[in-house]
Amino acid sequence: MSVLPIRLFGDPVLTTPAQEVTTFDAELRRLVRDLDDTLTDERGAGLAAPQLGISLRVFAFHVEDMHGHLVNPVLNFPDEEEQDGPEGCLSMPGLYFDTKRRQNVVAKGFNQHGDPLQIVGSGYLARCLQHETDHLDGVLFIDRMDSERRKAAMREIRRAEWNTGTDLRVKISPHAVFGRLA
Repeated sequence: MSVLPIRLFGDPVLTTPAQEVTTFDAELRRLVRDLDDTLTDERGAGLAAPQLGISLRVFAFHVEDMHGHLVNPVLNFPDEEEQDGPEGCLSMPGLYFDTKRRQNVVAKGFNQHGDPLQIVGSGYLARCLQHETDHLDGVLFIDRMDSERRKAAMREIRRAEWNTGTDLRVKISPHAVFGRLA
């Protein structure tokens, strides 16, 4: 079992887009195992490679009774339905903030062996798949919030016990957030 330390908010690797996986080898399978072991130890819903300091497009997830991983994910949204509710992140331990996401998602990518994989999710699974794919794009969930929610979140982050006082800046997401820029 390899439980690795999780990078915290403020670490530049979390806001840097990850590189596409091009080699499906033993090293990738070890990374998937490390992600899964660390996620299990933390009792989280999802964990992306950048959160371990590894800039590759891969994440693991444990949502309800569904466990898995996805390499080089691409998301599609079958409809415009939204959800708005609490979301947390292992890189911001103990903090949860309401965040809008799509209600339904189709995630396509590969497994650790390079075989095509598709995951269809709604509700909490859809939220997790979007959150982890955002990590791979260098986007944090607070980047998806409107300015009022983001300001409130930053106040909480600054007061957080784990905050070491590093340069805590939030970027505005360059991605459209449900038809508008955040």
